[in-house]
Amino acid sequence: MIEKMSDYSFNPSYGSSDKRKQEQVVQALKGQLALANAQEIVQRMTDKCFKKCIYHPGTALDSGEQRCIGNCMDRYMEAFNTVSQTYSTRLQRERDQSRGL
Repeated sequence: MIEKMSDYSFNPSYGSSDKRKQEQVVQALKGQLALANAQEIVQRMTDKCFKKCIYHPGTALDSGEQRCIGNCMDRYMEAFNTVSQTYSTRLQRERDQSRGL
């Protein structure tokens, strides 16, 4: 069956549920992408801080290793947040400029 765009004009609600489903899929994908990004950040932070702070892996961390891990994670997240904020600001500025604002 061949459908034409004019076939849909008789039912103004046609497609609204499809659009809603599409929006739900997009939101779900955005959520999955955000989760994957967060997992990657945690993995990178763990790898970098482990390599920096743990010289002799064992069954427990000594106080120096605990302090080093804590500081390393704090600095990593601060740096990540600074870069993210700067990048977001830059993107917004470029969007504004492209719109002529």
